Amino acid sequence: MDDAYTYGQIAAANALSDVYAMGGRPVTAMNILCFPIDDRGPEEAAEIIAGGASKVQEAGAVLVGGHSVQDSEPKFGMSVTGLIDPEHVASNAGAKPGDLIVLTKPLGVGIIATAARADACNPVVYQSAVECMKSLNAPAGAVMALLGIGDNLPVHAATDITGFGVLGHLLNVARGSHVSLRLWGSSLPTIAGVDTLIEAGLLTGGSVANRDYSANSVAFASDVHTNYVELVADPQTSGGIAIVVAPDSVDRLRTELLAHGALVADVIGEVLEPGEVEIEVCN
Repeated sequence: MDDAYTYGQIAAANALSDVYAMGGRPVTAMNILCFPIDDRGPEEAAEIIAGGASKVQEAGAVLVGGHSVQDSEPKFGMSVTGLIDPEHVASNAGAKPGDLIVLTKPLGVGIIATAARADACNPVVYQSAVECMKSLNAPAGAVMALLGIGDNLPVHAATDITGFGVLGHLLNVARGSHVSLRLWGSSLPTIAGVDTLIEAGLLTGGSVANRDYSANSVAFASDVHTNYVELVADPQTSGGIAIVVAPDSVDRLRTELLAHGALVADVIGEVLEPGEVEIEVCN
């Protein structure tokens, strides 16, 4: 990300997501900034901080300060505190056989970033990825709380999708819940233009690491499309929330997510009884 203000926005949106993924509401945030002030000057640092502050304000939270240190390259994030009813926390350990999995942002950010670094990405595609990354996951947090989180309520589990990709984060759900999952590649939402980049071989090192990590726990159907193999392993920056919901509440969940401003609300898979592998990916 070359633009300092947008860089700050994305970093803040990513930090705020951890509260939303639990069904909570962010209340305060503190900046953590590492910056080569002598080499790059205070103006760029100020833009990063301003970008982050804009997202905190959008979230309805308060920026209460922070800490900065001299470093060789810019690094920015936030420590976020939120509120949630302790009896209704979305974790990665509550999925039940029969549940469905709904994703709230399209995939492909890692692939697009790789293409952009190689000067091989259409500007429109790149900007779509930027808008996706800086979008808050507030709709997911609000709607999970609205429907209800718990064993006997509609929402049973959730996780944000970030650097470990769909495979890595949903593998934690499968293990934490003692279930297996089936993902439908053709149902994965994607940023327009990503398929062309995959076919051009513009893939990330992180996707290789994610596949290697999950290799013994994931089975790909023999006819699964190569693009789907890459998409489920693609590392996301400030990705969406994967929500595990009871099947009789999935339509309401999707309707409410879109009404609250979620980028997408696509059903990408289902929860099964424990099996030989923890995740199966098919077409």
